[in-house]
Amino acid sequence: MSLKALGKHDLQNKKVLVRVDFNVPFEDGAISSDARIVASLDTINYLLENDATVILAAHLGRPKGKVVDSLRLKPVSKHLESLLGTAVFQCSDSVGDTVKQEIEQNTSYKVFVLENLRFHKEETENDEAFSKQLADLADLFVQESFGTAHRAHASTVGVANFLPTVAGFLVQKEIDVLSKALANPTRPFVAIVGGSKVSTKIAVLESLLTKVDTLIIGGAMAFTFLKAQGLPVGKSLVEDDKLDTAKALLNQAKALGKTLILPEDVVVADAFSEQATISTVASDAIDADLMGLDIGPKSIQRIESCIESASMLLWNGPVGAFEMKPFSTGTFAIAKALARSSAYTIIGGGDSISAIEQSGLADKMDHMSTGGGACLEFLEGKVLPGIEVVQQRV
Repeated sequence: MSLKALGKHDLQNKKVLVRVDFNVPFEDGAISSDARIVASLDTINYLLENDATVILAAHLGRPKGKVVDSLRLKPVSKHLESLLGTAVFQCSDSVGDTVKQEIEQNTSYKVFVLENLRFHKEETENDEAFSKQLADLADLFVQESFGTAHRAHASTVGVANFLPTVAGFLVQKEIDVLSKALANPTRPFVAIVGGSKVSTKIAVLESLLTKVDTLIIGGAMAFTFLKAQGLPVGKSLVEDDKLDTAKALLNQAKALGKTLILPEDVVVADAFSEQATISTVASDAIDADLMGLDIGPKSIQRIESCIESASMLLWNGPVGAFEMKPFSTGTFAIAKALARSSAYTIIGGGDSISAIEQSGLADKMDHMSTGGGACLEFLEGKVLPGIEVVQQRV
């Protein structure tokens, strides 16, 4: 996929509106992970080095069109200031004459952060007038928020109707990496898909089965597949209305000659609790009063073997309830195996990235996608509105 590139524009003395993904997590009032901010630094620094004035547009949380003081972007601006080593001006709003004046009058600043876009309901409605107000602040628009590229909002799509529009370096990399995984993967290509629900990942599973050599399914969604095969799953989380879908996917894998791996043993407990009674059983021997909450050692060993022999790996979704320590072994074992692997590793989805970061192994991965939902939709083969606006038309 060819995108209109940032590097082909004269940036000197230009005002550049950059849609970034600064929707970072907070804990006790402080940013707990700045990965999304750091991911945009290459583009921001490039613009500064080329004498542009940088106007950053972002959202934080879900204020639903109302001003929420706890969701103001001031803490993000202060953190960005420390990362850039240059002064950052926090604007009082995201659009309007006051914001235009703040940018025009504070000439000693080269970086401005607009206030939370979603304080205005017009942002998520892709309102034309709101889009035009954003565009009026700048000479060029840079799409640098892959995390919101699957949303047709004013700051991701609407503004492109009024300004020359290009892709930032982060978005360019996201599309290059994911496009290669889908169109021309290095083989053997192994995908590990976890998470709780089959229903949220039907399309991506169908798409990946046509691309990968081996598909490994873990997490709670695996129990829907096990039950679809007639196996007892006890009190494990199952989507009974998706049993036919699971059967169809199993049949699809067989028809395509692809290897589809389900857990062969699981960690079970009598409750989802750190104080629960925990044991490991074969996948076909889960008692009626127990629930599966992680993959077992045999499953881990088989997955590690697949990872070791792979040339390209995609991981989306944890294979157990890793947020609770007794059920985190499988997910963290996969993170460590990926770190050891010589294969090209692609991590997509917030929970997978969280597991990698908690393991302290982020620097061992080749690509950590900044967009969970956008990554999934791209892998499904969907057109992302925020990417379509920066596509080259041949």
